[in-house]
Amino acid sequence: MWHPTPGDRFVITSDQLADQVFWISELTIELHHYSGSSVLGFNGTTEWALDSVSLDETLWIPREDQLRELIGDRLVSVLREDAAWLVTTTDSPGGSRRLETRDLDLECAYARALLHVS
Repeated sequence: MWHPTPGDRFVITSDQLADQVFWISELTIELHHYSGSSVLGFNGTTEWALDSVSLDETLWIPREDQLRELIGDRLVSVLREDAAWLVTTTDSPGGSRRLETRDLDLECAYARALLHVS
């Protein structure tokens, strides 16, 4: 479950905005709670008419540190091999079966690893 905090990145699940990445910042995009639901409010946006968007209409893009935290104690090692990153995890906390994921981008390597351990 995503609990938005300043510095988080997200996209809006709308065809018109699918290629735009947004950052939560206390100056421009803030989290608001109204009647039991959460929305991301856009402050001072003049280039397009968007006041707020429900969390249900967004997709969180975790940062490298957030991905590492989600992998937790299943992370065994992170190595640079040639042009790619190799992330080794275990199948369960303290597990003996090792899983390897590799990608050119470190965040993507962590994300692939997280998909295997979740």
